[in-house]
Amino acid sequence: MSQKIRVGIAGYGNLGRGTELAIAKTPDMELVAVFTRRDPADVALVNKNVPVYKLDDIAQFQDKIDVLVLCGGSKSDLPEQGPALSALFNTVDSFDTHAKIPEYFEAVNNSAELAGKTSLIAIGWDPGLFSINRLFGEAILPEGATYTFWGKGLSQGHSDAIRRLPGVKAGVQYTIPVEEAMNKVRSGTMPVLSTREKHKRDCYVVLAEGASASEVERSIVTMPDYFADYDTKVTFITEEELKRDHTAMPHGGFVIRSGKTGAGTNQVMEYSLALDSNPEFTSSVLVAYARAAYRLNQMGQSGAKTAFDVPPGLLSPKSAAELRKELL
Repeated sequence: MSQKIRVGIAGYGNLGRGTELAIAKTPDMELVAVFTRRDPADVALVNKNVPVYKLDDIAQFQDKIDVLVLCGGSKSDLPEQGPALSALFNTVDSFDTHAKIPEYFEAVNNSAELAGKTSLIAIGWDPGLFSINRLFGEAILPEGATYTFWGKGLSQGHSDAIRRLPGVKAGVQYTIPVEEAMNKVRSGTMPVLSTREKHKRDCYVVLAEGASASEVERSIVTMPDYFADYDTKVTFITEEELKRDHTAMPHGGFVIRSGKTGAGTNQVMEYSLALDSNPEFTSSVLVAYARAAYRLNQMGQSGAKTAFDVPPGLLSPKSAAELRKELL
């Protein structure tokens, strides 16, 4: 095997840990360093042989890392870190604020193009794998309607957004599909559904000492892009209840394209995920696309790209000849 792709991780929360685990399962990649805003001495990796450094020192490692996986949150971390770090490294991230993807793309693209780096943004299962399946559905069945349902599951991005609010000590958010809407879509009637009609958001929050429950609840339910367009329920619980009942991170969902071909022939395309661990699966997607980011850069392609721009064969450690023989 040729020299392994050298990978770094920026941020070591649930996503960073999942990325470490995913890299350990890949034959052609190695984790060379983790970077954190915390005291490196306080970060315990699964592999104790991998060094941990301060994020402020990351520029010193440009010649030691082939691709950097950004594991910060979309609310506050990535809007700053994405453009900054794409000027130094090939990167891949899971930015998931759908409404802000175009402006985030432009910011990262300007930085990466100037530096000759390749940055894959909004990589995960949604945006990411679900995005690709929405594209397939529309391209193959141009007469039809596409529906995306998420959950029931814990949303990392929405939970992170809650935790960053003043007055919140800890919290999680579950996305719950509305059963009535799912039944309508599966019936093939192609209903017109609003954002609010398709999903509910269920939040469990631990208040910081002295915080106002009513103010925190108002901040959550009115938050643009995250909660304002949904029926959102906020339940305040103790730290003990959070640890007891809300530590697992399941998720999943469906992309359904209902359409017609020929003289009104019904066709349905469906893609689904059932995940025991949202962050571990998202991390696995990031690692596969980290391989693609490195390869694209080796081919001379720079700037920001999305899942739409990556040939599927670049995700696999196998050669094109092996893929044709084994999977085609």
